[in-house]
Amino acid sequence: MAFKEYGNYDAVGLAELVRNKQVSPGELLDEAVARTAKVDPQINAVVVKHYDYAERQIEKGLPDGPFTGVPFLLKDLDLLEGTRTTFGASIYKDDVADHTGTLAGRFLRAGVTIFGKSASPEFGLMPTTESRLHGPTRNPWNPAHSSGGSSGGAAAAVAARILPVAHASDGGGSIRIPASASGVFGLKPTRARNPLGPDRGEGWGGFSCGHVVSISVRDSAAMLDAVHGPEPSSPYVAPRPERPFLDEVGRDPGRLRIAFTDKSPYGDAIDPEIAAATREIAALLSGLGHHVEERAPVLAADPSMVMATIVSANTGLSVRMAEARFGRAMTDRDFETLTLASAYNAQKQTATDYVAAQLSAFQISRALATFFENCDVLLCPTLCAPPLRIGELDTMAQDLSDIGPILRRYMPATAMFNMSGQPAMSVPLAWNRAGLPLGMMFSARFGDEATLLRLAGQFEQERPWKTRLPPICA
Repeated sequence: MAFKEYGNYDAVGLAELVRNKQVSPGELLDEAVARTAKVDPQINAVVVKHYDYAERQIEKGLPDGPFTGVPFLLKDLDLLEGTRTTFGASIYKDDVADHTGTLAGRFLRAGVTIFGKSASPEFGLMPTTESRLHGPTRNPWNPAHSSGGSSGGAAAAVAARILPVAHASDGGGSIRIPASASGVFGLKPTRARNPLGPDRGEGWGGFSCGHVVSISVRDSAAMLDAVHGPEPSSPYVAPRPERPFLDEVGRDPGRLRIAFTDKSPYGDAIDPEIAAATREIAALLSGLGHHVEERAPVLAADPSMVMATIVSANTGLSVRMAEARFGRAMTDRDFETLTLASAYNAQKQTATDYVAAQLSAFQISRALATFFENCDVLLCPTLCAPPLRIGELDTMAQDLSDIGPILRRYMPATAMFNMSGQPAMSVPLAWNRAGLPLGMMFSARFGDEATLLRLAGQFEQERPWKTRLPPICA
């Protein structure tokens, strides 16, 4: 019999029930599987289902961890030995991992039961999740819209209450973007807080990191406690936290100095409802006793140009590795047009171009570090337009010239915090008149997740979001 009260609990709460023997891991898995069957045909969030793997985990005996027995999804970009991992790409549609990534291993040691993989765009390249291989992942608030990307499957599954927490990763906004679009909580940790090995020490030149999206703030904090810390191959290490991250949730944030802006860093116009929501949250912060002023950093370089160079170089390597493995040139039968175009652009760039992009990223980081000398937190919209419509970004189009302008208009502020390595979170604090979520992004100094978690906990009390359910909901 499945555990029907499942939806009333976050992951910390479910694990507590398991510890107290009020429910079994098998019952929780049964309920997650039933919820997947109920809503996934409408949203297409769980693209690899390996329920047998989760059942074997339970049969062998789960580790005694903070999330023992909690159902979990791994993003379809990370390896789990013996399970299919496609990277959203046709060439890898039947690939079975021969080893487990470090972060996935830490999730397992925390006690979760991994019953499937959540959808990602091919190689995680887009802020929408619509791979040719798996099809579009739809937004539970309105299926005509995207759930965001690249962790769009994870965010849609959590928003639809298939499960309370799921793995996500972020190289240019890919935790925060889908968290905003899907109305869930998403924290991008400080660079090197969580491991990326064993196959690489960093992703996208240090921009990428892995963590989770969740319904509750404490799930995100408790998971960070469970998985953070260096591994033998870590090229650098994040600052040690003063206390457990879970202890920060509910702790008084004090009177913070908060800067805010309702404008794009490029000076472009943004959606008026999003601008109004940002100012409303700034007023709420002032009412909570924080010092709030309208002020924004001035960047020394263009983040979009940095991303184009760094990401295309990494994509080019991924395509080259596929060619070496399969012994032939990759074509549009293997990868999407955008992926091949990005790899081709990398061939036209030089090593000097790559170093120049790294230098620009450093200049952006320096400008942000200087800005945060005079404030504790920056508030701005996570996205400057409502969630994209399905099909608005076409990665198989022969003419890809529309993609750059759409990205610049839609997600202008997320990538700069990947370049600086600072922690940033999207909090589901507003919805537009059409009923679509509008996340608010908060960023803090390097290494200071604690301030963000304290502030998020305050928001969770003042403006709770857990009971606000989308139309497509398990």
